[in-house]
Formats: sequence, C-alpha cells, structure tokens
Amino acid sequence: MINNQYLVSIKKQFLYYKTIGEKAMNQLEPEQLFVSVNDDTNSIAIIIKHLAGNMLSRWTDFLTTDGEKEWRNRDGEFEQTFSSKEEVMQFWEKGWDCLFDAINSLQPEQLETIIYIRNEGHTVLEALNRQLAHYPYHVGQIIFYAKILKKEEWNSLSIPRNKSNSYNADKFAKEKSRKHFTDDEMNSLK
Repeated sequence: MINNQYLVSIKKQFLYYKTIGEKAMNQLEPEQLFVSVNDDTNSIAIIIKHLAGNMLSRWTDFLTTDGEKEWRNRDGEFEQTFSSKEEVMQFWEKGWDCLFDAINSLQPEQLETIIYIRNEGHTVLEALNRQLAHYPYHVGQIIFYAKILKKEEWNSLSIPRNKSNSYNADKFAKEKSRKHFTDDEMNSLK
C-alpha cells in the first residue's frame, strides 16, 4: 500500500513542478525564452532542452536499458538550436510525456527493481527520488529567470509576498484532513 501511495504522490509532485514551470513561462514574451545574460548562463530554452533531454534518456526503456543512453548528446543540450517557443514547448512536452508514461507503467512491486544510470545501480524508487531532486532544481531556475525577466509584472506562483498570514489563517480555519500538499496548489494554479 505504501508503494502505491508513493507512486500517486510522486506523479502529483512531478505534475506540480511541470505546471509551475509552464505558468512561469506563460508570463513571458516568446523571445524571452531565449535570453541569456552572459556566456555562463543558460537561457530558459536551453534549460528546457537539457531537462527534456535528461527525461528522454532516463525514462525511455528505463527498466531494461541504462538511463544514460548512447544516443544522448548531453553537451549538445547546452547549444541553442530551437527557433520558436512552439518548438521549445514541444520538446518540453515530449520529455514530460516520457517521464509520465514511465511512471504510469510502474507497478508498486517494481520500486525495488535495480536499474542503472551510467552503470550505477539504483532502485526505481531511488531513481525517481534522484530525478525529483533534479527536475525541480531546473524548474526553479526557469521560474527565477522568468521572474527576473518580467520584473514588476510578475504573477506569483506560490504564496504572494506579505500574504503568508492570510494564507495560513485560511488553512487553519479548515478542518484537519489527509491530502497531498499539491492538491490545493494545483487548484490555485488553474
């Protein structure tokens, strides 16, 4: 039962980070996805290219092949090749679809199965946790970059500044309940 709850929880968490990344990008003008402030900074488009490239490599045939595929060109993920926002978002969706297809195919008993990433063995559970740390790291970069690019026109994706007290008052005014932390967050992002 715990393993099934874990799979439900992990899907909700990945979906949450996908959604807030999209909400951040939707606040930008298309050309802002390609802005890079210096030679050592990746544009949002490049971050997406890397993130989706990682997802495709890690989650394609993940139970039977190494997560670092021979066909992956990780260094190439940091070269700008996209020509439009539509192209960026198609690759974004392709990566997330690959991840969710892999998770949706899992059975709870497979969480202890050993898979490999660069010949290093991980349980499926460990691999999921590894990527749950990796992907939000990059989504956070996207959000931070988007917020800088938007300046004062930014629409908050979480509790707005100086609204914590009213947010907490609303939460504590409700009966205690058992639910996933993303349930209310996803509703507020719609």
